[in-house]
Amino acid sequence: MSDEQSILVIEDEVKVAQYLGKGLTEAGYKVYTAFTGEDGIINWLNHEPDLIVLDLNLPGRDGLEILSTIREKDLTLPVIILSARDTTEDKVLGLDSGADDYLIKPFEFSELLARIKVRLRRDQSNTLEYSMADLYVDVIARKVTRNNKIVNLTPREFEILELLLRNAYKPVSRQVLAKDVWRVERATPLDNVIDVHVMRLRKKIDLEDQKRLIHTIRGLGFVISDKEDEIP
Repeated sequence: MSDEQSILVIEDEVKVAQYLGKGLTEAGYKVYTAFTGEDGIINWLNHEPDLIVLDLNLPGRDGLEILSTIREKDLTLPVIILSARDTTEDKVLGLDSGADDYLIKPFEFSELLARIKVRLRRDQSNTLEYSMADLYVDVIARKVTRNNKIVNLTPREFEILELLLRNAYKPVSRQVLAKDVWRVERATPLDNVIDVHVMRLRKKIDLEDQKRLIHTIRGLGFVISDKEDEIP
């Protein structure tokens, strides 16, 4: 592990912050700690960490406000929410606001550490690129172009597009989208949310004068393909 890998923990519960700091330091990371939202922003700007572990219930500016501020300037910084808010609606809101992962308190440190390693490994992996027809996606830079024109996607729309491209020409079910993008096991409560996000993504990717790439397959889910005559 590189000595340069650092993690910012934004957590107002002192005992939890100390527990995380000790565990992450022992795991080989450099750890910065902030106990309020304002201190979290200051630490983020001053230290430029490789990943942030973010609580939602913070004094002053809450976690979602912090996340929104971060995403205005940086779409690629991995952010893992660690919160006692445990409903599906809370998780959906957190992930739709730009978090990369969501872990509910109480939690197992080993699970948090595993999720951190996955996010940092992906963030430091070799450049991944996808292309289909005149669509081009740079996964690391999170850059999307269609016909050489920039397409601005939300973090959740980007994740959906990446998942579809990773499974190009194969149907992706709502269940898979719920698990891989929203990090919940059951798709049914999210069906309408998923459909709305895919609809918005399609409107940005498939303009009227362009070849349709994102297709709905009744009973199966969605597929990205430039071979419309082969869509079931």
